Amino acid sequence: MKLLEGKVALVTGASKGIGRSIALKYAEQGAAVAFTYLSSVEKGQALEDELKAQGVNAKGYRSNAADYAAAEELINAVVADFGKLDILVNNAGITRDNLLMRMNEQMWDEVINTNLKSCFNTVKAATRTFMKQKSGSIINMTSVVGLKGNAGQANYAASKAGIIGFTKSVALELGSRNIRSNAIAPGFIETEMTEVLDEKTVQSWRDAIPLKRGGRPEDIADCAVFLGSDMSAYITGQVLQVDGGMLT
Repeated sequence: MKLLEGKVALVTGASKGIGRSIALKYAEQGAAVAFTYLSSVEKGQALEDELKAQGVNAKGYRSNAADYAAAEELINAVVADFGKLDILVNNAGITRDNLLMRMNEQMWDEVINTNLKSCFNTVKAATRTFMKQKSGSIINMTSVVGLKGNAGQANYAASKAGIIGFTKSVALELGSRNIRSNAIAPGFIETEMTEVLDEKTVQSWRDAIPLKRGGRPEDIADCAVFLGSDMSAYITGQVLQVDGGMLT
């Protein structure tokens, strides 16, 4: 039996990178997959077509997770279309990097709203469904940057650190209803975002990692499968670092 057989999952920000990999891996493990995209409309449609071609019950929604009303509408639509919701993966995120002295208010607000407020929006909207079912797995995507900080990423680090506190608080509040809340903290993952870096920079990152390689989106997706499945039924309030030992 597949690990996610019979489960319905929602993955935000799934048109590319880690989110796309999670959606594909969830489908491979038997889940029905709902996902969101915002600006990457063509990639979002392509993912839906790819999943449906494999016989997967899947649907993409163009939705802005940073908007509370839109998040509430999204959760209601997913439950109406799929009948339930078992796994919520908050993956939507952006960067607006700059040194603090050069960072403007808009750069700060965009990152906090997209990365952190979006988690509040979707979890708040899904809580009623999870409580009625007396089950649910919430997986919030944080980062090793949220654990250690990073120069030029004060906004990003703050948003990701906030996700950790939020995740642990939700675990304490909802655990008695059999609703689990965990976070994944990726390290240096080689995606489309890292392709713009020069090879020398990328190699310096690899050399600093004990496993001597960058992570793959699939490495994060495998962790998300575990946290979404019943294999992690007694795990909540945790931050799982998937970083090749970077912060060891």
